[in-house]
Amino acid sequence: MSYRRLFDKKKEAKRKSINKEVSRENGGFSIHHNIKDNLQQLKQELGNSPDIVIREFEMGNPKTIIAAIYTSGLADQNMVSEFVMRSLMIDSIDETHINRIPEKNIFDFIKDNALTIGEVKVVKDWNGLLLSILSGDTVILVNGWTQAIVGGTRGGESRSVSEPTSQVVIRGPKDGFTESIGTNIALVRRRIKSPNLWVEPMKIGEVTQTDVALMYIKDIVNDKLVQEVKERLNRIKIDSVLESGYIEELIQDETYTPFPTIYNTERPDAVAGNLLEGRIAIFVDGTPFVLIAPTTFFMYFQATEDYYHRFDIGIAIRLLRYLAFLISLLGPSIYIAAITFHQEMIPTSLLISLAAQREGVPFPAFVEALIMELSFEILREAGIRMPRAIGQAVSIVGGLVLGQAAVQAGIVSSAMVIVVSITGIASFATPAFNMAISIRLFRFLIMIFAATYGFYGIAIINIIIIAHLCGLRSFGIPYMASLAPFITRDQKDTVLRLPRWFFVTRPRLVSQENITRMDEGLQPAPPKQKMGDEDES
Repeated sequence: MSYRRLFDKKKEAKRKSINKEVSRENGGFSIHHNIKDNLQQLKQELGNSPDIVIREFEMGNPKTIIAAIYTSGLADQNMVSEFVMRSLMIDSIDETHINRIPEKNIFDFIKDNALTIGEVKVVKDWNGLLLSILSGDTVILVNGWTQAIVGGTRGGESRSVSEPTSQVVIRGPKDGFTESIGTNIALVRRRIKSPNLWVEPMKIGEVTQTDVALMYIKDIVNDKLVQEVKERLNRIKIDSVLESGYIEELIQDETYTPFPTIYNTERPDAVAGNLLEGRIAIFVDGTPFVLIAPTTFFMYFQATEDYYHRFDIGIAIRLLRYLAFLISLLGPSIYIAAITFHQEMIPTSLLISLAAQREGVPFPAFVEALIMELSFEILREAGIRMPRAIGQAVSIVGGLVLGQAAVQAGIVSSAMVIVVSITGIASFATPAFNMAISIRLFRFLIMIFAATYGFYGIAIINIIIIAHLCGLRSFGIPYMASLAPFITRDQKDTVLRLPRWFFVTRPRLVSQENITRMDEGLQPAPPKQKMGDEDES
């Protein structure tokens, strides 16, 4: 008898395994006819999670079992209750009408007539059913059907639209991206109301199944660029994508470079402006930072506020940023080289003052600068990581106390404290945080060359950096465009920000489909006759 039972168990297990293999459809297991089996398998695969809500109904004549499944916290509770549950409740539907629906048409009735929700689709495989539930949609199972109805109820708790924290402007829009990919796409569509604004969704991450969207303007973007971005995204095989930085690191052209080759922003107006120039935006669900490709070196010194002021103000502010970039990159190195190797270049009165300050300092200028720079970087990092209420106070007070104490103790000179302070303040003038980090890294490298070879070392390392920049590419576009290669018509928005009527064409290397942006000759002109002349006549 025991042998017979063992044989029957093995036979049943073999039959189930064969049925599983046969039932594979569209990349996943097919949905069972019996709704009880579907619900049991669903609970088993999701580990009876308490946030998975299952509500069963009866509908039709004869009565058909229906189940609505959604994830609490990911689905919009009001939308589920009002447009799904209320529609399926028997007291909200004409009972005489529902009783006349044959059992074989109950699925189509729910899909076409019962649900009052906007987005409704049908899934046929088990993996698609699970993904819909875990994405915040509501899945409706009907007994006897191997398909499921999916209603778009994604929502749940999310951060409201607020002002960006990393890219603050005085004049300009105050809305910024959130962690919801749907909200972020809507913020850009609000600015570009064009049917040519295309969005292509995809999912990346074997475990997380993160929603990623590709956005571009069809008639402006280069089709080869779109194809290249798609190929790089499709090549990503990773188990999780928790932030856009995961994708940025996997699709960039150059890995071993401190310079960023993909731009990121949390401002919708910045994304809209780059889309209108022919670039591509990559949205990732769960992060307010949107990637923009391709990018150039000069994009990291351009702020959206430059285009909201008069052009002369924009030119002055942008030149100030480039000056701050040079100070933050070369400030300590020039001081080290001058005080160590080239004292003859310093005016006599200033040299005497510096020598008097350094009289009791036991370290050379390079060690002195290294101590102060490392201390400043530690204070900056501590100010960022500490609670916001005390972070700024600790960084400011800590810097003042540390600098004053170091000077009084004779560890560093007063001039070195001034140089490091100006350098640190200048580094904050760079609009892009990732470019500011690159400058901080290169600052230490240039300091080593300055302490070794003086101004000759500074010249050598700068030539190496420029050669490295000229060799970088972002999705095939030269990183130093439009200076290397030099493109005359693109100089209107590279180092300077010329008046608006000079923006006749888009960047040549980025957009090659529709390069005309506006008609020529649109510069403002005074009226031919003054307003007061008619009254006098």
